[in-house]
Amino acid sequence: MKLIIAIVQDKDSHILGNEFSEADIRATRLSTTGGFLRAGNTTFLIGIEDERVQEVLDLIKDNCQAREQFSAPPIHLDSAIDTSISFPIPVTVGGATVFVLPIDEAHRF
Repeated sequence: MKLIIAIVQDKDSHILGNEFSEADIRATRLSTTGGFLRAGNTTFLIGIEDERVQEVLDLIKDNCQAREQFSAPPIHLDSAIDTSISFPIPVTVGGATVFVLPIDEAHRF
């Protein structure tokens, strides 16, 4: 048995959650916040049999695509404000960060 931890962007989480449900994959959904853009993320915790790990990874890959969005650079109050850097810059967001961990025991009560 494996524990899959998948961190996805909020925009992808509803579609992925529906796909998990249709494939009879039980997942716990946690609301999390990313550190880089401080954007909303969703972390899925999935306990799954070894033979179904690739199925889960394929669902994540198919439903969580990286995309480009524009973000305003942070303003540092301790430095002079330069108007040339105040324009939004392109940033790649989305996709998924996935960890697959071995599980010694799993119990449902």
